[in-house]
Amino acid sequence: MTLITRLSRCAVVLTGLALAVGAVLPAQAAQRIKEVASVQGVRSNQLIGYGLVVGLDGTGDQTAQVPFTAQGVSSMLQQMGISVPPGTSMQLKNIAAVLVTATLPAFAQPGQQIDVSVSSIGNAKSLRGGSLVATPLKGADGEVYAVAQGGLIVGGAGASQGGSKVQINHLSGGRVPEGATVERTVPTPLSQGDSIQLDVNSADFNTARAVAQAINAAKGPGTAQAVDGRVVRVRAPQDMNERVSFLADIENLPLELAKPAAKVVMNPRTGSIVLNQAVSLAPCAVAHGSLSVTINSTPTVSQPNALSGGTTTVTEKTDISIAQQGGNVIQLPASAQLADVVKALNALGATPQDLLAILQAMKAAGALQADLEVI
Repeated sequence: MTLITRLSRCAVVLTGLALAVGAVLPAQAAQRIKEVASVQGVRSNQLIGYGLVVGLDGTGDQTAQVPFTAQGVSSMLQQMGISVPPGTSMQLKNIAAVLVTATLPAFAQPGQQIDVSVSSIGNAKSLRGGSLVATPLKGADGEVYAVAQGGLIVGGAGASQGGSKVQINHLSGGRVPEGATVERTVPTPLSQGDSIQLDVNSADFNTARAVAQAINAAKGPGTAQAVDGRVVRVRAPQDMNERVSFLADIENLPLELAKPAAKVVMNPRTGSIVLNQAVSLAPCAVAHGSLSVTINSTPTVSQPNALSGGTTTVTEKTDISIAQQGGNVIQLPASAQLADVVKALNALGATPQDLLAILQAMKAAGALQADLEVI
């Protein structure tokens, strides 16, 4: 097998990406303050609620295994003035108990619409064609901030007949676009005090200093001060209209940032490997081989002799083979550019799963000049 045929598709994609990035990005990337920092207190909030989806075509919860669905229906009917006699057995194949979640954006006002996600928490087969009844959505403080209702959009589809089943995508969850109406606003500390606080997305002293210097250059010395690697305190006008204009100005100020810290992010579950432009290699030699174990099971028939009184039985014949692929020692030269690093890794002819082990070993040997992060 030649070296070209052993190159993984992931490594080839990384090579093309590295060449494109190296040709486009300069050594220093210009960004705006809004892309590296956020105003403290200006944030979204998560909402959650328990609801019922009705109108299903017999694909709802089996109430024998999901008793809380019947309890939810009884509670809803009681609120409408309909009492269910105690001990009544309810067969609710057209109803499903669901968990409703939404994200309340910053500065959302009563009457505005937000999207909601609906997920089954019972054993419903499908939520397709159902409608969510009015569901209060509460925040972490237990207060109701929105009410959700509307028809579900389920992206999947499925069918079953004669014991066979075909399903595309997921049928136990869906969305209601603009399905919730905001009922309450969340107060923010934006108008309080004589200063505001900018929180840098990633703790970095250089970034915090660059943010403060850019604001001072545009708004005057002493306007901003970097408190630490995460916080920049900025003096802002007291008038709210002027404060909004002030924030709009400083959010769009350009920054000249140095290269980020060298980092390699690895996902062992998917075999994904991402390297940023600051990763470099020291000279090293790498050898990597793979071990494969193959087990084959073949059914054989054991036939007894005549008049022996035995019975014909089926037995399993198992063959186990082990194959060890040799790995040649490959010398990798020092590399300071991302494209050169990717070319060196491609020269190993390893799969993404193999590269996970190789990169960890190179880091332990001191040849990989980067931090490893496993997600």
